[in-house]
Amino acid sequence: MTYEVEQTIGDSSWYTQGRFGMFIHWGLYSLGARHEWMKSREFLTNEEYDKYFKHFDPDLYNPELWADLASDAGMKYFVVTAKHHEGFCLWNSKLTDYKVTNTPYGKDLLKPMIDAFNAKDIRTGLYYSLLDWYHPHYTVDVKHPLRYNQEFLADQKSRDFNKYVEYMFGQTKELLTEYGDIDLMFFDFSIPPEEGFLGKGKEEWQSERFVKMIRDLQPKILLNDRLQLKGDITTPEQYQPREWIKVNGKRVVWEACHTFSGSWGYYRDEHTWKSVDLLVKMLIDTVAKGGNLLLNIGPTGRGEIDERAVDRLKGIGKWMRTHSRAIYGCTAAPEEFTCPEDCRFTYNPETNRLYLHVYSWPFKNIHLRGFSGKVEYAQFLNDASEILMVEGQQKMTMEAGAFNEGRSADTLTLQIPVRKPDVTVPVIELFLKS
Repeated sequence: MTYEVEQTIGDSSWYTQGRFGMFIHWGLYSLGARHEWMKSREFLTNEEYDKYFKHFDPDLYNPELWADLASDAGMKYFVVTAKHHEGFCLWNSKLTDYKVTNTPYGKDLLKPMIDAFNAKDIRTGLYYSLLDWYHPHYTVDVKHPLRYNQEFLADQKSRDFNKYVEYMFGQTKELLTEYGDIDLMFFDFSIPPEEGFLGKGKEEWQSERFVKMIRDLQPKILLNDRLQLKGDITTPEQYQPREWIKVNGKRVVWEACHTFSGSWGYYRDEHTWKSVDLLVKMLIDTVAKGGNLLLNIGPTGRGEIDERAVDRLKGIGKWMRTHSRAIYGCTAAPEEFTCPEDCRFTYNPETNRLYLHVYSWPFKNIHLRGFSGKVEYAQFLNDASEILMVEGQQKMTMEAGAFNEGRSADTLTLQIPVRKPDVTVPVIELFLKS
C-alpha cells in the first residue's frame, strides 16, 4: 500500500528516495559570527558591513572534507546559499562586483563545492535569496536593515525594483547554465505587508515568468514553495509537523529544514545545540510522516565546519551506517498499522518492510495491536539478530491455575531483551507477509 501524493512537475523520485540532506549557510556573516540576520537585526549600512567583505578569506576551505562528512552522515543531497539576504555571491557572477572573487580569497567557492559533493553521489541544490540588502534597486520592506533609516527611506523614488528583478532573473540563469545539472532550487522568501511596509510576493517577483524561465532551462529541477506559488516541495522551517503535510487536502512532497542550534549561519557564542539523539529522532519522525529532513551547517569564516556540527554529523552517521534502510526509500506506514506509544513507524513499500523505531526502551515486550498473523519475521536492524514473536493470546500457568496476560487475540508481542541495544535509537525490522 502506498499513499497518493500530489505529483510534482520536477523529478522528485530521487528526492523521496534519499530523504536526508545538508543545508549550508555561508556568507560574509560568518565573520561577524553572530547570526546570518545580523545586518538586519543591527540595522547596519552597507558601509558598516563592508569590513566583512574586505576580510573574507576562507583559507582552510576544503569542500572534499565537507562532502565526506555529508556522505558519512548518510546525506543524499545538499543545498548551499549561493546568495543569502546580504546580497553577497559565492560564485563569480558577471552581474555584480559583490562576490567572492573580489574578496581576499579571490576564487569561486561554488564550483569546487558542487564537484566535491557530486563526486560522492550527493545531488546539488542551490539556495537563492529573493531579498537583497546590497543591491541599489532593492526597495525597503519590513526585513530591510535600513527600514528605519530616514535617508534610505527618502531615496526610494530613485530605486527601480524592476531592475532588481531582472538582476534576480539574470543571476538565476547564470546558476542554471554555468554549473551543470541543478537538482533543486530553494528560493527564500516572500514577505507579507507588515508595520506599514509593503510586502513582496508573486507579483513583485514576477514569479510565474520566473518559474517558466527556470523550468525551460532545467525541466527536471525541483522548486520550493516560497515564490508565493505552488512549488514541488513544501518547506516548513524549524518545527516538526504533527502529520504528513497536506495542501488543499492532498498529501504533498515536503521537507523540514532545521538548524543544529538557534542560527543558520556560524554563531560562535550560541550554545543551544541539539543532541545526536534528538537529531536522529527528528530524522525518523520526519520520514515517518512522509517527509525529508534538511539539516543545516554554518561554516566558519576560515571555511571549516564547526566542531560541534562535526560531532553531530559523525553521531548521525554512526546510526545511519546500520539503520539507513529504515530511512532511504521509506515513508509513512499504512494507516492500518497502529504504532506503539513512544515509537515511530517508517515503511518501505518496495520491500514491504515495516520499521519500528523505539524511542523509549520498554521492559521485555512490545505489543503490536492488530499485527497478529501479519508479520513473517522480526529482527533488530543494527545486527540482524532475531526477535522472537508471540501471536495473539497466551495463558500463563501457575500453581493455582492459569491466567490470561490480557493481550487481545489480534496482538503480536515482540520479546525483546531487557537491556537496550547500544545504538542511539533501536530499530526493529518487520518483514510483512504478502
